[in-house]
Amino acid sequence: MRRAVDPIKAEVVARFLLATAEEMGATLTRTAFSPNIKERADCSTAIFDRAGQVIALAQRVPIHLGSMVGAVDEILKRYGASEIRPGDMFIANDPYNGGGTHLPDINIIAPVFIGRRIVAYVANIAHHADVGGMVPGSEAAVCQSIYQEGIRIPPVRIMLEGRLNRDVSDVLLLNSRTPDERIGDLQAQFAANTVGARSVLQLIKRYGVKGTEATVAAYLDFTEKRFRAAIERLPRGVYEAEDFLDGNEEGSVARIRLKLTVGAGRIDFDFAGSDAQLLSARNIPYRALLATVYTVAKTLLDPEVPANAGYYRTLHISAPPGSVVGPVPPAAIGCRSISASVLGDVIARALSQAMPDKALAGCGPHHLYVLSGTDPRTGTYFVDYETLAGGYGARAKRDGADGVRVHASGSSNLPVEALEHAYPFRVERYELREGSGGAGQYRGGAGVIRDYRVLADDIVASLSSERQHVAAKGLAGGKDGVTGAFVLNPGTVEERRLPSAAADVRLPRGSVLRIMTPAGGGYGPPEKRDPAALKRDRREGRV
Repeated sequence: MRRAVDPIKAEVVARFLLATAEEMGATLTRTAFSPNIKERADCSTAIFDRAGQVIALAQRVPIHLGSMVGAVDEILKRYGASEIRPGDMFIANDPYNGGGTHLPDINIIAPVFIGRRIVAYVANIAHHADVGGMVPGSEAAVCQSIYQEGIRIPPVRIMLEGRLNRDVSDVLLLNSRTPDERIGDLQAQFAANTVGARSVLQLIKRYGVKGTEATVAAYLDFTEKRFRAAIERLPRGVYEAEDFLDGNEEGSVARIRLKLTVGAGRIDFDFAGSDAQLLSARNIPYRALLATVYTVAKTLLDPEVPANAGYYRTLHISAPPGSVVGPVPPAAIGCRSISASVLGDVIARALSQAMPDKALAGCGPHHLYVLSGTDPRTGTYFVDYETLAGGYGARAKRDGADGVRVHASGSSNLPVEALEHAYPFRVERYELREGSGGAGQYRGGAGVIRDYRVLADDIVASLSSERQHVAAKGLAGGKDGVTGAFVLNPGTVEERRLPSAAADVRLPRGSVLRIMTPAGGGYGPPEKRDPAALKRDRREGRV
């Protein structure tokens, strides 16, 4: 039986650990080289106990949780405790070998030692703009095998007792089209873990190893108890929902199906009935499935519950191997984040049946585009990895948010000033899509429009998206959101709509690429919308 722990002390320890994870994130973004990390903050940081449980997670990109959950377990499968030494750091990125949820997300994990004993782990993940593969950016829905997506790294040492393992780093850098950025971003990841380990040691030296471990264990138990209480407020029963990803051909679809069972202090998520894995990179690997379930459940049931492994214990998830939500090698998985946004809608729709007062309509996920070529200002090759936010679905009592990342996705749009400084493009239009949100008593959030004027000669684009063929669904009589699109040279005689997924699209100098992201669905019958809200809609150009 565990001894009683002072709840004030537990809260202090938990908040210190969370602040440490946030400090790690600030270190990473402020020292990174690539715009994707330093400007878009496409990275996450976390702290684990010595058993590998998440005890603090910075609130950045929720799907990155899936890249880190289980990472410590995979390291310990390969290395005995006696083989791991102070100053070691491990690198991994392969979703089928304990490394994450897609290849551009590189994990760096470091043990924290007191004497010769591991007392914790600090970890961070950063999305590297290119790790090789058949397309610049190492992420495109058209990839048909993980072997086309880039270099695969199982958990191996990248730092040996504080010294860079060049055998590993040289292999990684050789496979990237932009090695100078990669080594700079890796150094930023090393620095973030160093900062995190230092702060964790300060905490443990203050309270002692046993005292800290007991306090953390009690806090995880508290988190579990609090979330079970939230589940107990739901009516028990079985709730079903489904939605569709783009399929193997343009215009075809692939089903995600969920049977959600609310029991005594637990929820079971059964994805049996989902379609077979796709011949594209839209598949959702298991750890990305976990991260999305954990995130959406937390968002709807108890947004303020601490982000640690305590509440994971209440959620039980199963998916058939070989399905679109349980792919097996060598299925491609690069675009799992966009697909996970549709998955999030499925989870939210099922939960909405159990908690109609907090119901959420369908959301418009971000669009992904990678622009690459030679910058005429410098003569150097670049890879511009970007995503552009969509619109959030309406809630049962409020409008959806405009121009935001949805569910487990979280990084920001690249600021125009940073974009134009780093790459040979001019942004000529950047605005909310007027009238795109689904109509309803509460309207869906609007998508975004962004136009890129090409200022170089050899630019190539890769395009990936969802919700260009299957709209975000309205709820309780609300209307669907507008679908997204990629358009080349809009408003000219050369205007051409591009596929929802494509690679090696040539963009001549002077051409314009327009990104139009999908919007969220509405909630409730449009005729019930408040007259004051309608007046505001007209004033703001939303209708």
